[in-house]
Amino acid sequence: MELKGRTAFVTGPAKGMGRAISLMLAHEGADLVLAGRDLAPIEAVASEVEALGRKAVVVGCDVTDPDQVTRAFTTARVEFPDGVDILANVAGGTGPIGRSGVETTPEEFHDIMDLNVRGCFLTMRAALPGMMERRYGKIVNVGGTFGLRGRAGRLSYSASKWGLRGLTKSFALEVGAHNINVNCVCPGMVEGPRFEKVCADMAKRDGISIDEAKARHAADYALKRVSTDQDVANAVLFFASDRSRQITGQDLAVDGGWVI
Repeated sequence: MELKGRTAFVTGPAKGMGRAISLMLAHEGADLVLAGRDLAPIEAVASEVEALGRKAVVVGCDVTDPDQVTRAFTTARVEFPDGVDILANVAGGTGPIGRSGVETTPEEFHDIMDLNVRGCFLTMRAALPGMMERRYGKIVNVGGTFGLRGRAGRLSYSASKWGLRGLTKSFALEVGAHNINVNCVCPGMVEGPRFEKVCADMAKRDGISIDEAKARHAADYALKRVSTDQDVANAVLFFASDRSRQITGQDLAVDGGWVI
């Protein structure tokens, strides 16, 4: 098991890639702190983690609230006195879809920047002192390919994921001397409810079937297939493990070859 004896703090662990990442980390031996706002689905993931023989602690946490982030990491230190070894920042939002920057309201822009950038800043800021003291840590931020390419109609989301890359690289430079790796996994389109909605909207707009819409998306990728939650979890595991010991400040696109 790659992560035996490690403790991971995961934000947004309840659904989709968050669930897949949580279970992957547990399968590889990590105990987990599962943090988010909607506790019922998180409790379900915690039960799955415990069925794998690992400890799971559920904490309510809005990552945009500094006080809640501080309390969540205080709970983590109580439950795991040896400290948090891995931080996986999965929690995030999409922002306005299909509207131009001019049509986006200041409130909409603020909200997605607050969640996707400031939320990750707060959790990293809370996790790093303990990691620096122990001279060990792995931080994995989940970005997106629209943070590697601009995207019309997704200005707020794209800007937030570009901002997250800046946080990743700057923190990597600041904490590398403490034996801490900070990296970013950038998923493209991922199979699941969000992808289904995108395809349904395309099908309605273009007068095609949903299957045809899915095929159009797949055709855009070098590998001619859409990523799965498990594909993303595999990349997060790599950055969370010591196999990536000499890699920091990097962006890894998990997108079937879209941003080549």
